[in-house]
Amino acid sequence: MTENTQTPSTPNSELPTQYAPAEVEGKLYERWVERGYFTADAKSDKPAYTIVIPPPNVTGSLHLGHAFQHTLMDALTRRKRMQGHEALWLPGMDHAGIATQNKVEQQLAEEGKSRHDLGREEFVDRVWQWKEEYGGKILGQMRRLGDGVDWSRERFTMDEGLSKAVQTIFKKLYDDELIYRAERIINWCPRCLTAISDIEVEYQEDAGELVSIKYGEGEDSLVVATTRAETMLGDTAVAVHPDDERYRHLIGKQIKLPLTDRTIPVVADTHVDPEFGTGAVKVTPAHDPNDFAIGQRHDLPSMTIMDEHGVITVHGPFLGLDRYEARSAVVGALRSQGRIVAEKRPYLHSVGHCSRCKTTVEPRLSMQWWVKVGPLAQAAGDAVRDGRVAIHPADMSKRYFDWVDNMNDWCISRQLWWGHRIPIWYGPNGEIVCVGPDEQPPAGEGWHQDTDVLDTWFSSGLWPFSTLGWPEKTPDLAKFYSTDVLLTGHDIIFFWVARMMMFGLYAMDGEVPFRTIALTGLVRDERGKKMSKSFGNVVDPLDWMDKYGSDAVRFTLAKGANPGTDVPIGEDWVQASRNFANKIWNATRFALMNGATVEGELPPAEQLSATDRWILSRLNKTVAQVDAYYEDFQFAKLSEALYHFAWDEVFDWYVELSKTTFFAGGEGARVSGRVLGEVLDVLMRLLHPVVPFVTETLWTTLTGRESIVIAEWPTDSGFRDDAAEAEIENLQAVVTEVRRFRADQGLQPGQKVPARLDLAGTPLAAHEAAIRQLLRLQPEGEGFSATATLPVAGATVALDLSGTIDVEAERKRLAKDLGAAEKEKQQAEAKLGNEAFLAKAPDNVVDKIKGRLAKAEADIARIQSQLSALPSA
Repeated sequence: MTENTQTPSTPNSELPTQYAPAEVEGKLYERWVERGYFTADAKSDKPAYTIVIPPPNVTGSLHLGHAFQHTLMDALTRRKRMQGHEALWLPGMDHAGIATQNKVEQQLAEEGKSRHDLGREEFVDRVWQWKEEYGGKILGQMRRLGDGVDWSRERFTMDEGLSKAVQTIFKKLYDDELIYRAERIINWCPRCLTAISDIEVEYQEDAGELVSIKYGEGEDSLVVATTRAETMLGDTAVAVHPDDERYRHLIGKQIKLPLTDRTIPVVADTHVDPEFGTGAVKVTPAHDPNDFAIGQRHDLPSMTIMDEHGVITVHGPFLGLDRYEARSAVVGALRSQGRIVAEKRPYLHSVGHCSRCKTTVEPRLSMQWWVKVGPLAQAAGDAVRDGRVAIHPADMSKRYFDWVDNMNDWCISRQLWWGHRIPIWYGPNGEIVCVGPDEQPPAGEGWHQDTDVLDTWFSSGLWPFSTLGWPEKTPDLAKFYSTDVLLTGHDIIFFWVARMMMFGLYAMDGEVPFRTIALTGLVRDERGKKMSKSFGNVVDPLDWMDKYGSDAVRFTLAKGANPGTDVPIGEDWVQASRNFANKIWNATRFALMNGATVEGELPPAEQLSATDRWILSRLNKTVAQVDAYYEDFQFAKLSEALYHFAWDEVFDWYVELSKTTFFAGGEGARVSGRVLGEVLDVLMRLLHPVVPFVTETLWTTLTGRESIVIAEWPTDSGFRDDAAEAEIENLQAVVTEVRRFRADQGLQPGQKVPARLDLAGTPLAAHEAAIRQLLRLQPEGEGFSATATLPVAGATVALDLSGTIDVEAERKRLAKDLGAAEKEKQQAEAKLGNEAFLAKAPDNVVDKIKGRLAKAEADIARIQSQLSALPSA
């Protein structure tokens, strides 16, 4: 444990009788910000510790996923700040191209206008206006949660500095021939009218139809099956496996494509699975990524049959039909010609939808800009393989490698107006010029800039270094890059994490963007179900923060944070965390009223009671345990360790055991008050990164110092006292056993019982007063009769229950319970002894019966002990 170096003032032992988070949290947070506690100094000699926040969308608001990850990042940063690091947690927002443009277009639609009515420049101005008026709502909500971010360094992916970084790296990649323009298959949203990234495609099971269509005639015919009959209008081949004997005679031949006046070839391609369906597949290179690859291998033409709205643009009878209308019309026309040989409805299959507007995505051949990811992905994989970057938990590394080792080239152009416009200019004679941030674009008649903008992930991929001032060599970049930890959900490891790795290594000459990738799971409801508006189980964390306080929400989320696994959360658990905050408050208030203090030196061990030495030993072990868990990102375990140490050991045992000392007064009370003050001081500092508000209030009241935010993190002093720990464990065993016996006998917790304690020759003799107080045991008195004797932990507790219970009625009740337990044991043993039953029963059923047997045996032992403890008839 460390000595706090803040200048103390006179501690204030006055605390309100109840903790009211709403009256405390907002004021405390603004005080922290005003005093600059979260503002990092690039000129500091302290070692740097940096976390950049995964930038939330400018359109977003705080949801439980944000609250979860922000709680963990805040805990890491607050602890490092207390450990003496120059801690920077850098905030900011993403411009969220599609989402933001959709918001403004919806606003315009309500006015009866479209973006085309305004024109590009005026529309972009309108988006900036929207951003200033409505965007960034989440930033205020982050303050509610207690995020200790450096607001002086807040960034936005469209601000001037980050825009310069985007243009710089585009130019560098282009000059290094790592950016190119090509016609490829992309995910196209007919509603948003843009290409979208893989992460913006959500797959779900849709009920469609599977139709089998006969192509060709007689012996030169075959059958293909499809869920998208309308795309047959763009077929340019049928593919079969080269080793499929059924179709060997057709390979290389031309067959007639139904409903058209075209013939198409039959090609042999190993991509075709001869065991699936008919073993023959239609090939539509312009509307399917696999078909496009087949087309490339066989030099097939690509026919685009739909426009950007998903409307058919070819073949008279279907011209102008929406893709769904065309599907029905094509099937009808084929049916009338006898070409439909089988139909299956409904046919469930996985279909991609735009995550923004839920429109079914259309694979579409389109001219786009691409990043050649091969060398970049290789570097991103090598950085993890050679240990420069650690992935936590380690078993998530396989998923990372599966992605970076098999990454396809990345489509980076989007057909939007809001975003970083691609810095390419086209000339009147086919010239193409890439313009850097400090260069003037070509001028003159016929020159124009590319109309597309860059994928949002392009700019967010620069986040760890662009936010620190790159491409300028800023003091921030020198001090705070590489960042220490990237904490994010495992669901975006492929899309954001990998892109930051690629760009960071490329732009920063091989220096990694972060040293550790700590992956979390997703927040789910208390039953483990994904939170979804359609399920009706989405929770607004602000509602819980209003009701129970931000600390309660944070502690609940941290307690569920096992690395890489999903986090269930329910309101009952938040309420329990609120109760924990109240317990801390009430126990500290009692301690302050009874002399708990941090003033003066901690007495040496020889002046401390066994109870004092026990709690200090347990305190130091807890410090060491919490530190180990932090280094391993085990937030759930460190939260549980702190919870049980605080509630079970400090409040339920040490405070209770100290009451007799406090009531007695004198030197013993002074020593215990100093020990309790030490324990509370360290405990509050250990708890602070997870529950910052209540700990700030209690710690400053206890110590009289300025703020726990800038207090020193506790260190393990090495003090251990195994003998004292064993002594108090024995005391706990005595108290626990007698309490259990009292409860079994139906005695009320406050009911006093005469008792004789035989503690002679044991270390427990020094604790008789405390044991009697905890167990409500009166002195023996005249006429004492030991009607129940309990041997435990080397001591004997004799109780006189003659005046408190009906012994005979209690004996009959226990005998009945014993008979039931013995019957349960016999039935379980009979089933487990039946070989025929064991051979057929599932493992979970057998395990359940074994559990019943174990419980029955424990019940029998317990009841027999209770019976033997009753007085004789």
